[in-house]
Amino acid sequence: MTSKRNILVTGATGQQGGAVAHALLSRGHRVKALTRKPDSEAARQLAVAGAEVVAGDLADAVSVVKAAKGADTMFLMGNSYEAGLEEETRQGILAADAAKAAGIGHLIYSSVADADKKTGIPHFESKYLVEQHVRQLGIPYTISAPVAFMENVVAPWSIGALSQGSHAFAMPPKRVLQLVSLADIGAFVATLAERRERVFGKRFDFAGDELSGEEQARILSEAIGHPIRYQEIPIAAARQQSEDAALMFEWFDRVGYDVDIAALQREFPEVRWHGFADWAHAFNWNISGLRDES
Repeated sequence: MTSKRNILVTGATGQQGGAVAHALLSRGHRVKALTRKPDSEAARQLAVAGAEVVAGDLADAVSVVKAAKGADTMFLMGNSYEAGLEEETRQGILAADAAKAAGIGHLIYSSVADADKKTGIPHFESKYLVEQHVRQLGIPYTISAPVAFMENVVAPWSIGALSQGSHAFAMPPKRVLQLVSLADIGAFVATLAERRERVFGKRFDFAGDELSGEEQARILSEAIGHPIRYQEIPIAAARQQSEDAALMFEWFDRVGYDVDIAALQREFPEVRWHGFADWAHAFNWNISGLRDES
């Protein structure tokens, strides 16, 4: 029987941290949810689900050490979009040091797939700097490295085009991209926490599916109930919005993620892996306002 863990989850009111917290709670683990917004709706939902919500900030090492007391495992993640690249790295290193100071027995750091392969993508590099620091701390660690999120389809920067019938992305329509659902990220991290010693010192890139933009659009059409066409955004237009994102899209097209999904699913059968169609058909499109209920 799996031992129940006491786990500190950072970024717990965000998408990824929230998925991890809820997955851990659903499997009977005790969760401390670290957040800068303890009065938020997401924090309230975590409390209702059984988490102990604690106020803290990755930029404040004292608050992290305090929150980590009594925890045997810590899930650490940063957010370059909120903090900025340099600050994400600084906070990640600060929080990792705090985990060591608090005596955490297993640090699970959330990076990104292929960040260790010199991609030249700024927000991959910022996470890899934290990875390198974690490896040198001398405490048990595991690197959790997901590919792109399926939920990006309904992110604020995507939903406008989708509501107009377009799945817009800065890649050629037939270029395959690996994706993973937030639910699978949560379940995968929970599995790492449960496997503990068996995953110490290891780095895991992981994905749930791989398919082209055209294939995604076809599945979205079926799931939403009306035609969705794929629209390729020119790289130049993406670059006007973000050089970081443009470099990522160019890398997606030129190299791309290369997780052996079949081997991964054999190695981690505990994770009920979702394909893109599974995710799309389970998503509540009525809430998003994209499904015609007439």
